[in-house]
Amino acid sequence: MQLRTVLLAGVASLSLCAPALADVTICVTVSATGPAASLGAPEYATIPMLPTEIGGETVNYVAFDDATDPTAAVRNVRKCIEEDSADLIIGSSATPGSIAVAGVGAETGTPVISLSPVGLEGEANEWTFRAPQNVSQMASALIGHMEANGVTTLGAIGYSDAYGDQWFAEMERALEGTGITMAPVERYARNDTSVTGQVLRIVSANPDAVLVVSSGTPGALPNIALGERGYDGQIYHTHGSASLDFIRVAGEAAEGTVLPVGPIVVAEQLPDDHPSKDIGMKYTAAYEDENGADSVSSFGGHMYDAGQLAAAAIPVALEAAEPGTDAFRSALRDALEGVEEVVGVHGVFNMTPEDHFGHDERSRVLVTIEGGAWKYME
Repeated sequence: MQLRTVLLAGVASLSLCAPALADVTICVTVSATGPAASLGAPEYATIPMLPTEIGGETVNYVAFDDATDPTAAVRNVRKCIEEDSADLIIGSSATPGSIAVAGVGAETGTPVISLSPVGLEGEANEWTFRAPQNVSQMASALIGHMEANGVTTLGAIGYSDAYGDQWFAEMERALEGTGITMAPVERYARNDTSVTGQVLRIVSANPDAVLVVSSGTPGALPNIALGERGYDGQIYHTHGSASLDFIRVAGEAAEGTVLPVGPIVVAEQLPDDHPSKDIGMKYTAAYEDENGADSVSSFGGHMYDAGQLAAAAIPVALEAAEPGTDAFRSALRDALEGVEEVVGVHGVFNMTPEDHFGHDERSRVLVTIEGGAWKYME
């Protein structure tokens, strides 16, 4: 693979071959360090598994670590667009950085595949496609479980950023008419080291269940604090917590947590007829061969699916224009918007002008944490 890696935040850099004029260039910015490292590190480790030839053209990847800093993410992609004539952007890992990257994509006419389920409008949405599942799909799976298990009062604690805003807005909308009341709703920052005050307010309300809206290892804080205060109701998480690092940090406090995830998380446990089982098991084997047993994560799977989307769209764009041109980038945007039945480790993608997520119910399953591992809930 011709991969030029530019790691920021004090990490050593490696520079290999510069892209040839006719090659396809893909710029990648992920949060390999910082608060979202449990998302970005497996995404970064997946880059060597992405296709290096598509439609008869060599594909070069220029990869950056934005250290969970939206400003750095913007700097990374601008550099790649200006210096390397990037045809496609993949990134970033967390929602704030992804919003910033989407803005650059719209401004420069460069298509983006986001690794965060970011909500966007206008031109930013027009140029951005998402590898992760839509928040509404995952929220409906959780609410279905709540209704089936008699939950009527739901406490909540989540990030005080765009990811939290997106989830809580969707939950308020989706809970209408269900008979489930969500209160209190508490917030915390990704880099906070304590949520004691927020959890005390939730425990005093004694809700039937608690929803934690977080991603990666910071999601362990509420579980630990709830356990320390004797809360014994059901704890739910979003798909942002689908990381073994979350289980490792939360320990016993993670046991019994229920969350919606992409099929890759439990690929081996899926029914044989699930479309993502074979590709999920192949990706898992390849990833764990390089990174160790039980190292595969949902987030690396999003990067792998970004590669599947690129592999489907680039040959179509090549019929219209040469890489490195505005015409090719525009054609690639149009091709991404038209992909059909692209099988990934997180489900099957069918993009439309109205839907830049492209997922259906094949993209989600419910899991619980049992014995420090994911257990598929049939």
